[in-house]
Parts: sequence; C-alpha cells; structure tokens
Amino acid sequence: MNGIFRTAGAAALAMALTFGAAFAQGADINGEVKKIDEGAGKITLKHGPAKSLGMDEPMTMVYRVKDPALLKQVKVGDKVKFEAREGDGGYTVTAIQKVK
Repeated sequence: MNGIFRTAGAAALAMALTFGAAFAQGADINGEVKKIDEGAGKITLKHGPAKSLGMDEPMTMVYRVKDPALLKQVKVGDKVKFEAREGDGGYTVTAIQKVK
C-alpha cells in the first residue's frame, strides 16, 4: 500500500512541474530593451501585448527589476523575453533573457 502512495505522489509532482513549466512559458513577454537605469534599478522595455499583466496592446513601459543583476544580462537594443508581475508599486521584471 505504501508503494502505491509513493507512485501516486511522484505522478502528481511530475504533473505539477509539467503544468508549472507550461504556464511559465506562456507568461513570457516579447520585447526590446530601450533604456537601462542601473542606479534606479529600472529598465524601459518596448513590448507586444502582455496578457499575463492584462495589457492587450503593445507599449513602451518602465519596469523595476526584482534583482539588479538582471540588468547586466542585457543591453539597449537587445530583443528579449521577460516575465513581470504587478505589485503595489507598479510592475516588476522577475526574469529576462536575450533572444536571437
């Protein structure tokens, strides 16, 4: 009986990880870096619709970054995919990566 619960638990964990990864990929927003302000911990991104943030139209916005080290991964003009979330003080980029 113990083996059945372990197998069921492992299957549930695998499904949760699969669905979590699929959701994270769907939350990516395509954009272009327009400005980086390392001193303020902010980045200006021109991006397409950001459904995960409730934005249906393309726009250019200034975002805070969760971790200032993210700003060192990109430069002005880079095409990027990023994830952001809305908080009390506005929008914050939580992950960003260059795309080719």
